[in-house]
Amino acid sequence: MNLVRIGKLDDIKEGDYRIVKIDRFEVGLFREKEGLVAYENRCPHYDGPVCQGRIYNRVEEVLDDQQRHVTLSFGKDRHIVCPWHGWEFNIATGVHPGDPRVRLKKVKVDLREGDIWVETPARG
Repeated sequence: MNLVRIGKLDDIKEGDYRIVKIDRFEVGLFREKEGLVAYENRCPHYDGPVCQGRIYNRVEEVLDDQQRHVTLSFGKDRHIVCPWHGWEFNIATGVHPGDPRVRLKKVKVDLREGDIWVETPARG
């Protein structure tokens, strides 16, 4: 594995993200309240560019006592939706909301004196 400097933390506002290409490896870097999180820009469904998708608060269905639809509401969790086929993932965890076994591939990210470093696969 290689550590690569990809920029300054100050260049990414809270709630924003960047896609960074390092050779043939692409990383989606998200700045959330909890800090930075990074994922490989490949959807586990069909290798689509998941980190380039739209970001929404999770849509939740509200049901009545008899499990009938009442309305839809937006939760607190932010999700990214793959632009190819609509698969969605929790940004903080990388987990698909319908199947916790399906998840984005996390990339190690470190902060050093305001610089952002990510771990990339070894070249070769």
